[in-house]
This record gives sequence, structure tokens and C-alpha cells, in this order.
Amino acid sequence: MRIFLSILFILSIQTSNLIFAQNFAASNLAHTFSIVARNASTGEIGVAVQSHWFAVGKDVSWAEAGVGAVATQSFINPDFGPEALKLMKRGIPAPQVMDTLLARDPGRDFRQVAIIDRHGRVAVHTGNKCIAFAGDIAGDQFSVQANMMLNDNVIPAMARAFKESKGRLADRLMAAMTAAQKEGGDIRGQQSAAILVVSGTETGKVFTDNIVDIRVDDHPDAVKEIARVLRVQNAFQHMSNGDLAIENGDTE
Repeated sequence: MRIFLSILFILSIQTSNLIFAQNFAASNLAHTFSIVARNASTGEIGVAVQSHWFAVGKDVSWAEAGVGAVATQSFINPDFGPEALKLMKRGIPAPQVMDTLLARDPGRDFRQVAIIDRHGRVAVHTGNKCIAFAGDIAGDQFSVQANMMLNDNVIPAMARAFKESKGRLADRLMAAMTAAQKEGGDIRGQQSAAILVVSGTETGKVFTDNIVDIRVDDHPDAVKEIARVLRVQNAFQHMSNGDLAIENGDTE
């Protein structure tokens, strides 16, 4: 079965690449699953992603404090991340930003992109030439999307896990990622993952505005590994909070 699926994958890539090359310049092929979301109570905005692609966070995940977050994947248009953030920074809502990006892009049918702005407005696009299983689910202040998945259970599992989870936004993003992998995830397996969470308001200080910014660039069990790294970050943040309390004389 795995050999059969691998053959289908190779044929799909070859066919897609041929069509792709005839129409516009090729880009990185981050076939993947991802989530963009906002925490309504804190205003935090985030994006998380996993793929069988090296250093997927560098290409797919984009976010800026007080602005929004973007996941651009499948046959990536690398301009979508910075351009979407620039437009949202001008106050343009996510759905209008999406319309603007797609209107400019001759390769829109190959793209998969999700955008969430600082107000929690969501826009998501899955081109009709993305490799199956491909699709998306947009909900209240979140969107999950995936392409080249092992089956069609991955996307609803992500949505369900995010909606049912509690706590910090980063932990809820991680819950969605774990659920996706549990259902089979990327048909090719795992390689890299990333979680990026930013503040709902901008201070101008990146080290303050970027609440979580972690990546696993090359690991055979990338989802489990980034979950471990996130737990380590949570522990160090707890320790830092203690240090700050000592500085403020709050020994209790």
C-alpha cells in the first residue's frame, strides 16, 4: 500500500511540476498541514505547521504582533507572507487581503494559503490543483488547512482538537498538530515543524512581541519533538516569571 501511494505521489508531483513550470516560476513545495488562530481572550495570534520538507517554518509561517498571521503552502508563493502582513498592517481585513493576493497570482490554483488578522477575521484558499487529500476548515478565529495528506480525516481532526483544547494559544496549536499526525498527517511522513505566536498588540520590541518562536528543522518525529521543545520553553518561561517576581520583591 505504501509503495502504491508513493508511486501516486511521484506521478502527482511530476505532473504538477510540468504544468507549474509552463505557467510561472517554480517555488518551494511545502505540502503540509497547518493552522492559523487567535486567542480571543488575550489577542495572541499564531501559526503552526508540519511537513516532510526541510525547515518548513522558514517558508510557510508568518506572523507579526498586532497585525496577523499567515500560512502559505502547497506550491508556495513566497510573497504571500510578507505581502499579507503589509496589507493587514494598513487595516485591510483578511478576506480582502486574500482577494488581493490571489488576483495578482497566476498560480493561484496551485496555492494553499490561510490568513487571520488581529480581529480574528479569517480567509483561506485551497487551489483546485493542490494535491489530494487537500482542503480546509475555517471556524471562529481559526483556520486549519492541509494538502497531500494520507487521508481526509486529518483536517477535521485538527479543527476538533483546536476547538476542544484549553489554555495558551501555543498549546492549543500544538493540540491541533498532534491530532493531525495521529490521523496520518503528510503522506510522506515528517521532517520539520514550527510554532510562531505573537502578541495581539505591538510594542516594537520583537523579543517581547514574539511570545513563542520555535522550530524543528529536521527530525524523523518532528511533531513529537516540537511538542517537547514547547514544554521546555514553557518551563523556562515559568522560571523567568519566578526571577521577575524576586526582582519585584514578591518572594512568596
